[in-house]
Amino acid sequence: QVQLVESGGGLVQPGGSLRLSCAASGSITFSWYAMAWYRQAPGKQRDLVATITSGGTTNYADSVKGRFTISRDNAKKTLYLQMNSLKFEDTAVYYCNVQWGGAEYWGQGTQVTVSS
Repeated sequence: QVQLVESGGGLVQPGGSLRLSCAASGSITFSWYAMAWYRQAPGKQRDLVATITSGGTTNYADSVKGRFTISRDNAKKTLYLQMNSLKFEDTAVYYCNVQWGGAEYWGQGTQVTVSS
C-alpha cells in the first residue's frame, strides 16, 4: 500500500507563487518510481500537469511550461510542485499520483485558488 498526502495549497493573487508538497509513505521505494501532479478544476476532467521520472527527467503540460517546476527529494520521499506566475485558470484541486504494484494511487488533493 501507498499513502500520498498533499499540502501547500491556498489562496493566492494572480502573479503569486505557491509550493505544493506530496509526502509518500507505505511500501513504496519512492526513488524507483515516476511521479506526477494532476489538477481538476470545478466541472472539468482531471488533467496531467507535470511528471518526473525516477531519474529526474521532467515533462509539463503546455499550459504550465515555464511557470511550474516539478521536483523530488527521494531521501524525504516527497514530491514538490513550485508554481510561479499563477493565473486565474490555475485554480483547481491538485493531486499527486503514482503507479505502483499494478495499481494507481492518489492523494486527497490540495486546493489552489488564484483570485484577486
